[in-house]
Amino acid sequence: MSTIRVVQPHQQDSQTAKQSFGSFEEMMGKYGVKLKWSGAKAAIKGLGVSGDVVISDQAVTVTIKLGMMAKAAGVDATRLEASIRKRLKAAFETTA
Repeated sequence: MSTIRVVQPHQQDSQTAKQSFGSFEEMMGKYGVKLKWSGAKAAIKGLGVSGDVVISDQAVTVTIKLGMMAKAAGVDATRLEASIRKRLKAAFETTA
């Protein structure tokens, strides 16, 4: 099982950062990944993936664990991590 952890620093309060994260969350939904929020934390669930999102006043941390089904489907952890970094950076640069 591979684990991907991406930390995106930002200069927003946690509520504004959660709103900025919305575009990233929408993109994840296109791949069948759902987030269940509890305050500034969310559990990630999807076919072959799990993990969490933590939003603070300094950064957004996304941790994704790729299960056997994701690996069987050919998900490349390195490419996925690069994509997550790029999309998080875009989500927070456009609102900075």
